[in-house]
Amino acid sequence: MKSQDVGLLLKLVALNNREREDPEGRSGKADMSLPDDWRDWQIEEEDALAENGASLSGSELLLACYSVRALAEETGISKSQVSLALQRCLEVGLVRKDRETGVPRANTKALFEFIVHGLRYVFPASPGKITRGIATSFSAPVLEGRLFSSGDLAMVWPDARGNTKGQAVAPLFKSAPYAVRRDRNLYAMLALVDAIRLGQPRESKLAASLLAEHLGVSGEPIR
Repeated sequence: MKSQDVGLLLKLVALNNREREDPEGRSGKADMSLPDDWRDWQIEEEDALAENGASLSGSELLLACYSVRALAEETGISKSQVSLALQRCLEVGLVRKDRETGVPRANTKALFEFIVHGLRYVFPASPGKITRGIATSFSAPVLEGRLFSSGDLAMVWPDARGNTKGQAVAPLFKSAPYAVRRDRNLYAMLALVDAIRLGQPRESKLAASLLAEHLGVSGEPIR
């Protein structure tokens, strides 16, 4: 398994959440918690066009959004790597085919357990040098004001368009900064994943609780 596989699984979750959006484009309690100014980068026209796309409806549009080509375009992961990632995740049970539509669905319960209990050991992260980038972990909008001391340095994914200066953290997969500019829900989940990878037990537990809401497994116990 590769770290980009986890990113792709989270994108599948974000797409599934979009299918359940209300008329105002909100996908539920977890999405409502994000501030309006959630973009921590210099906004360009292409960002707004990508993120404000239509909600998923209609069988043809649904299938198109879950195609290898579309997933590659949305995540920045190559088509060949998307295909291989889906195959790997199907083999280990982290992806299942929807019985009605045939689109790939993330096994959110298994994904949640892996992220909470195994991700920091398989794909560890540590803060690096001071740089400019996109806020992640407890510096990100999804966790703004929660257990984060004003005296602590922010954590960022290095990115030339980022608005925040802080300690560099390598993103879970290389193209994550590109992918999050196209999807607010994905940005929130990847930032929460970093908080779980980097945080102390109390911090990780809070991030895990919020991630569970995004994954739709909020009834799962967090140990």
